[in-house]
Amino acid sequence: MKKKKPIDYSLYLVTDRGLAGGKPTLEIVEAAVKGGVTCVQLREKHASTREFIEEATAVRDFLSRAGIPLIINDRLDVALAVEADGLHLGQTDMPLETARRISGRSLIIGVSAESVRDAIEAENAGADYISASPVFSTPTKTDTAPPLGLKGVKEIRRRTALPLVAIGGLNPENIEAVIRSGADGVAVVSAIVCAKDPAEAARRLKERIQKARSA
Repeated sequence: MKKKKPIDYSLYLVTDRGLAGGKPTLEIVEAAVKGGVTCVQLREKHASTREFIEEATAVRDFLSRAGIPLIINDRLDVALAVEADGLHLGQTDMPLETARRISGRSLIIGVSAESVRDAIEAENAGADYISASPVFSTPTKTDTAPPLGLKGVKEIRRRTALPLVAIGGLNPENIEAVIRSGADGVAVVSAIVCAKDPAEAARRLKERIQKARSA
């Protein structure tokens, strides 16, 4: 059984092929890591299982060489098939308890929390990290709960001890406030995936994160 390794959640990329403008996912991931991304979640809602596994394998091979963890969104079968580092579950995905029973302790499992209650329940159920979602309104996903805002991030931080990643409407202008509100890291989609230069976009975000942490 593969042992879990510590994860730096500070700049967490979530991929989205639909926003990439035809650019290959692996190309975006490579550029983002060059710019400072510390964790990558591969999200594929429309690919076939075979396509997802093929893409995940290529991304995993690159990330493994770079020392960056790969998290698979939703699909436990894919995560196990490619020996990813972790799995991310939303509130309507497979229950955490079921995923843990199937995978054992080999996978890092993160859970999206749309409320303080979600976060507390995820921690009690054995999640490894929590993703506060969404912090701000975002066009990336249309099926989200009302925005938590900075107040919601602060309250989740106050009520839970797990690593906390914030996602939803984050950009260079607001991530410093999110970090100062207690998030250990920020997860972004369009801020990197849609950028003309994903490496430079990641670099700017990383600078803001470091600035907030040093303040």
